[in-house]
Amino acid sequence: MKHRVPFAACTFAIALAATAPAPLDAEDAIEKAGVVTGITAGNMWFLPVKAITVGWGAIAGALSYVVTLGNADLTQQIWRDTTEGPYVITPEVARMGIGQRPELLEQKRPATMP
Repeated sequence: MKHRVPFAACTFAIALAATAPAPLDAEDAIEKAGVVTGITAGNMWFLPVKAITVGWGAIAGALSYVVTLGNADLTQQIWRDTTEGPYVITPEVARMGIGQRPELLEQKRPATMP
């Protein structure tokens, strides 16, 4: 026994697909792909370096306490500087790294009509 889809259901599906919102512009997709690629590549290097930094920071802080004969402020500063985040590069961290890019904002604004 063949299963046939009713004509009305097919018509509804085609109408729904035709009136659905258009996908993002190609520039937006390329920009998002670039951000994802950059963050992934950055994290491949950042995560191991951050792990090494935290480990060496703990050792350096303890060593500074011994060398300075009990300077706890210096030890806490070294520990704070080496163990504070960020631990992963996120889009927000990447934006903070490059700063404000007004040329990118100008491209995204719609052109005004005279």
